[in-house]
Amino acid sequence: MQLKIMMPKKKHLSASRAPLILFLCQMISALEVPLDPKLLEDLVQPPTITQQSPKDYIIDPRENIVIQCEAKGKPPPSFSWTRNGTHFDIDKDPLVTMKSGSGTLTVNIMSEGKAETYEGVYQCTARNERGAAISNNIVIRPSRSPLWTKEKLERITLRNGQSLVLPCRPPVGLPPPIIFWMDNSFQRLPQSERVSQGLNGDLYFSNVLPEDTREDYICYARFNHTQTIQQKQPISVKVISVDELNDTIAANLSDTEFYGAKSHRERPPTFLTPEGNASRKEELRGNVLSLECIAEGLPTPIIYWIKEDGTLPINRTFYRNFKKTLQIVQVTEADSGNYQCIAKNALGAIHHVISVTVKAAPYWIIAPQNLVLSPGEDGTLICRANGNPKPRISWLLNGVPIEIAPDDPSRKIDGDTIIFSNVQERSSAVYQCNASNEYGYLLANAFVNVLAEPPRILTSADTLYQVIANRPALLDCAFFGSPLPTIEWFKGAKGSALREDIYVLHENGTLEIPVAQKDSTGTYTCVARNKLGMAKNDIHLEIKDPTRIIKQPEYAVVQRGSTVSFECIVKHDHTLIPTVMWLKDHRELPSDGRFTVDKDHLVVADVNDDDGGTYTCVANTTLDNVSASAVLRVVAPTPTPAPIYDVPNPPFDLELTDQLDRSVQLSWTPGDDNNSPISKFIIEYEDAMHEPGLWHHQTEVPGAQTTAQLKLSPYVNYSFRVMAVNSLGRSLPSEASEQYLTKAAEPDKNPTAVEGLGSEPDNLVITWKPLNGFESNGPGLQYKVSWRQKDGDDEWTSMVVADVSKYIVSGTPTFVPYLIKVQALNDAGFAPEPAVVLGHSGEDLPMVAPGNVHVNVVNSTLAEVHWDPVPLKSIRGHLQGYRIYYWKAQSLSTRNRRHIEKKILTFQGSKTHGMLPGLEPFSHYTLNVRVVNGKGEGPASPDRVFNTPEGVPSAPSSLKIVNPTLDSLTLEWEPPSHPNGVLTEYTLKYQPINSTHELGPLVDLKIPANKTRWTLKNLNFSTRYKFYFYAQTAAGSGNQITEEAITTVDEAGILPPDVGAGKAMASRQVDIATQGWFIGLMCAVALLILILLIVCFIRRNKGGKYPVKEKEDAHADPEIQPMKEDDGTFGEYSDAEDHKPLKKGSRTPSDRTVKKEDSDDSLVDYGEGVNGQFNEDGSFIGQYSGKKEKEPAEGNESSEAPSPVNAMNSFV
Repeated sequence: MQLKIMMPKKKHLSASRAPLILFLCQMISALEVPLDPKLLEDLVQPPTITQQSPKDYIIDPRENIVIQCEAKGKPPPSFSWTRNGTHFDIDKDPLVTMKSGSGTLTVNIMSEGKAETYEGVYQCTARNERGAAISNNIVIRPSRSPLWTKEKLERITLRNGQSLVLPCRPPVGLPPPIIFWMDNSFQRLPQSERVSQGLNGDLYFSNVLPEDTREDYICYARFNHTQTIQQKQPISVKVISVDELNDTIAANLSDTEFYGAKSHRERPPTFLTPEGNASRKEELRGNVLSLECIAEGLPTPIIYWIKEDGTLPINRTFYRNFKKTLQIVQVTEADSGNYQCIAKNALGAIHHVISVTVKAAPYWIIAPQNLVLSPGEDGTLICRANGNPKPRISWLLNGVPIEIAPDDPSRKIDGDTIIFSNVQERSSAVYQCNASNEYGYLLANAFVNVLAEPPRILTSADTLYQVIANRPALLDCAFFGSPLPTIEWFKGAKGSALREDIYVLHENGTLEIPVAQKDSTGTYTCVARNKLGMAKNDIHLEIKDPTRIIKQPEYAVVQRGSTVSFECIVKHDHTLIPTVMWLKDHRELPSDGRFTVDKDHLVVADVNDDDGGTYTCVANTTLDNVSASAVLRVVAPTPTPAPIYDVPNPPFDLELTDQLDRSVQLSWTPGDDNNSPISKFIIEYEDAMHEPGLWHHQTEVPGAQTTAQLKLSPYVNYSFRVMAVNSLGRSLPSEASEQYLTKAAEPDKNPTAVEGLGSEPDNLVITWKPLNGFESNGPGLQYKVSWRQKDGDDEWTSMVVADVSKYIVSGTPTFVPYLIKVQALNDAGFAPEPAVVLGHSGEDLPMVAPGNVHVNVVNSTLAEVHWDPVPLKSIRGHLQGYRIYYWKAQSLSTRNRRHIEKKILTFQGSKTHGMLPGLEPFSHYTLNVRVVNGKGEGPASPDRVFNTPEGVPSAPSSLKIVNPTLDSLTLEWEPPSHPNGVLTEYTLKYQPINSTHELGPLVDLKIPANKTRWTLKNLNFSTRYKFYFYAQTAAGSGNQITEEAITTVDEAGILPPDVGAGKAMASRQVDIATQGWFIGLMCAVALLILILLIVCFIRRNKGGKYPVKEKEDAHADPEIQPMKEDDGTFGEYSDAEDHKPLKKGSRTPSDRTVKKEDSDDSLVDYGEGVNGQFNEDGSFIGQYSGKKEKEPAEGNESSEAPSPVNAMNSFV
C-alpha cells in the first residue's frame, strides 16, 4: 500500500497552474512521508536522505571542502562515511569535522593541507533503529587550471584568399576551460561566415583578406572553478597579394620560397574539419549533441545540414556559429542516425556524413517509493530503469547487499521487484536499488515502514480557497494513516457524500470541482477513515465573480494638440481589489506629465504624433486578470462642434451578482452624461409575481457609484432598472435586468392591528390587517388565529384560516377578556411568535341603573348631580360613562305647559357626579341617570325632580313713548320675556338733556309690577329726556332698556322732527316768528355762522384744514357718573358737504320701540345749535353742525320735522 499525500497549496491558485502543481504534489507525496511537526512527535520513520553533494564533485582547491549529507527520520539518524570503499574515521583527521545533527563534512584545507590529499570516492550512511539510508558515491576531485606550455610562434605570412587555421590547443584542465579569441586590448575578435571559432577552440579562416593582418591573435582559456584565465602567446599574421611584389623580388626569389606558393584564385569548398567524407559521433541521452563542419573556399562556402532518413526535431534543433554547428538539446535514442553537412559556393559543393549513436546512462522508469504498511498488509517495491546498454538492477538492505542481509520471510525478490506479504514491525528497513551500466548508475533509497496509525488530516483546518467562477477548484485534503485511509467529501452540515459524476476525487485526497459555480460556495468536509479510526476537516470555498472590462477603450482619432480619454470600466467581485495598469504598445506609459491615469480613464493631453499607437488597459486581481486595447490615431486639427447638453443616456449592461436569499448586487454601466455630470442613480424594482408592470422605488446611490447592494424579500420575482440623474433631469429607464426569483421563506412579520371585539353578546370577532403579497415571503399564506380567556386556565384554541382579515369565535360568554394572537404562516413555515393582544367578547346592554341619584341646586342656572356607580359586572361591556337626561317640565312663574325638550349630558369614564349648566331660573326640572357601554345605554334611574330658585329678570320686552305733550310723556312697555321669578316692581329712571348735551338730575321712580303703562307729568316743555327702565324680582334687578323722548313746544300737536332715532312726537305749531326772543336768537345764530364761514374761507385759502372736535353724546348709564367725554377725532372742513352732519346717529323704528343695544344716540342728530368759542391763540374750537333736509324715511321710519336750525336757514 502506498501513501498518497497532497501537500497544501496556496489559497489563491490559478486554474492554469493547478494541474501542474497537483501533479508535482503527487510526485513528491509518493516519495516522502509527511514531516508535519505534530505528526513526527509520535511517528517512527526510517532515515531518508534529503540532501547530498553531486556524484562528480569538483572542488576549488583554494577553499574548504564541504561534502553535504542531510537526512531526516524519527528518531533522528546518526551518520557515518566511507572513503574509497573503507570506513572513514573522521575523529582521526583533525582537519575534518561533521556538522552537528547532520552528516555534512567540512575539510579545513585553507589553514593547512592540500586538496589533492582528499581526492577519492565518498559515501554517507544515515542510520536509526528503523534502517539505514546511503548516499550516492561522491567523487571528489580538485579543479585544475594549468598554464600553457612555452612555445615560440613564427609569424604567418600568406596570400590573399588562402585558408588559414590558427591553433589554440589549450592545456587540459578540470573542468575543461572555455575558449575565446581576443586582441591585446581584450576585445573579442570579430567572427563571421568567413572567420569562426571551432568547437576545439581553433580559429578558422575560410579565406583571408588583407584586413586580417594583425600581430595579436590571442587565444584565452577561462577556468570557471578557479576564476582564472590563461593566455596563449600572440600569433602574428601577415596577408599579402601578388600585386605587392615587384619584378625585382620576383626575379631574385623562387615561388617555392613563399608560404603557399601558388597565387590566390577562386576554388570550390573543402572541409577544414572534420576530415574525410565521414566520421562518427557518440553522445549520451539527455545531453546536447553538437555536430560541426567548417569548410574553406573562395568565395566563402555556406553550410547546410540534413538528417538522412529523417527530419531534424523542430523544437530541439539550434544552429550556432553561422550554421557551422548543429545542436540538438535533450538528445534521445531516436536522434541516432546519419547527419550530413553540405558546404557550397559558386564553384561547387562538398558533403560530409556524421554517424551519430546515442547511448544512455541509466534513467528511471519506476523509481522505488516509500511504503507505509500496517501489520499484516502486503506491498511491493519496484525499481525499474532503462539505459543503453540495459542497466543491471541490484538491491541493498540498509546499505548491505541483499544477498548477505538477514532473511525476512515476508520478503521475496523478483528481479526489479521486491514483494512483501504479511509484514510485521520487524520488516521495517531501508532498501536501496542500484541501476548501473558503463555510462553511470542510479541509486535510490526507499523505506518500508510498518506502522499502525489512525487517519490524520494534515491540511490546515478551515482553509479558505478562493476561485473565479467557471474555473476549476481544487480543495486539498492531505492525509496520513496506516492502513491507507479512504477519503470522502461532503458539502454542508447535512450533505451526502459527493459523487464522481459531478466531482473529481483524486487519490491524494484532493477534491476537484471541474467548473465552479456560484452555488459551489460553501463548506466542504473531508473525512478520512481506516480501520483504526476517522478524522475530518472543514474546507471553505468562495466563488468570486470574474473580472471583466465592461466598458473597453475605443478606437480614437484625435487632432494634434487636443486631449483624448480612454475609458476602461472594470467590473469585479466586490471582495477583490483590482489594480488597473495602462500600457502603450505593450510597454509602460511614457514618463510624461501629459499622461494622467485615474480610476476608469487614461487621459492624454496635448496629443502629438508620437502618442499614436495601441493603448492597453490591464486589470489584475489576486485571482485573475483581463485586458482590452484600443488604437489611437493622431490627425491634423479640424473645427470641433459645440458640446450638446442633455439629460444622461440610460444606463445599460445591468447585471445581478452575489445572488443570495435576502440580497443581491446590481451593477450597471453608465450611459453618456451628455456633458453634465451624473449626480445620482435611482434604482427601481418590479415584482412580476405580485404586481406586474408596477415599478417601485428601491434606493438611490451617488453618481460615482455603479454597483449597489440591494436588500430583498423572499418569494419575490424581482426585476430592476436604473435611471441616471444630472442637473438637466432624469434619464429614461434602463432596460430591465434579468429576473431574479428569491427563495420562499417563512414570513418575517405577523399581521398588525390585531383586535378582538364582539359584534354580538355571544361572539368574539378577531380582526387584523393582513400581509400583502410582498410581505407573504412565500406561497400558501395563511393565519393561525389563537385565543383563550384571560382569567381562566384554558389552553390556547387555534384555528388556521385562509388569507382573510377576520375570524369570528361563536358561543362566548358576554364581555369576557380574551388573550388573542394571530401568526402568519406559509408553505415555508411560521412567522416569529406573535404578540399577545387583549380583546373582549361581545357587549350587551347594561343591566342596572345608577342608584342614589340626588341633586344639589347650586344657583338659579346650575345644579350638581350625584349618583352611585353600578357594579362592573352589570355593565357587561366597556364602561363609556354615565348619561344624564334632564328636561324642564314647566316654569314656576308662568305655569303654562309647553313642548318638553330633553337635554343630554354624558360624563366619560367612571365619574359619579356632574354639573348641569344653563338651567332656567325659577323652573321645575326632571332628570334621570343611565350607564353607557359600547353596546348602548342601560336602564334609567328613577326620575329626580328639582326646582331652580328665582333669578334676575331679563329686560322688559319693549318700551314706547306715546302721547307727548308740553309737560308730560306716557310710557308703555311689555313685561320681560323671561321674568325668571315673580316680578316685584319696575324701576324707572330719567333725566333731562340740555342743549349742551349735559345731563340733568336723575329721577328714580318705582312702578308696581302689574303696570304696563305710566304717564310722567310736570315735565319741561321742548325738553329731551332719557329714560332707564328695568324689572325686579326677589333675586334682584334685571337688565335695563333705555329710551329718549322730547316734550312738545306748544299745544298744537305738531310733531317735531325725529332727529336722533327717527321717532315722531306730537306737538302743536306756534307762530314764534314774531317773538322778540326768537328774532334775537336767530340773528345771533346767523352772525355766528357768518363768522364761521369767513374764518373757514380764510384758513382754506392758506391751505389749512380745520379739525373739529366732537363731543360724545352723554348717553351712558347715569349711575356711572361722572360722565366722561370720548376723545373725538378732528374732521376736515368741506365746502361741498357743509350741510352734512359730522356724526350720523342711529335710527329706531317708527313705533318708538327701543332695543337695549340701540340706545346710544347723538345729540348732533337732533340739530342742536352751534356753540363755538376761540382759544387764546385765535383758533376756532368747538363743533360745526349743519343738517340738510332729509329725504322721507323708507320703511317704517317717520319723516323729519324742521328743526330751529333749519328754520333759521330758511330765514337767512
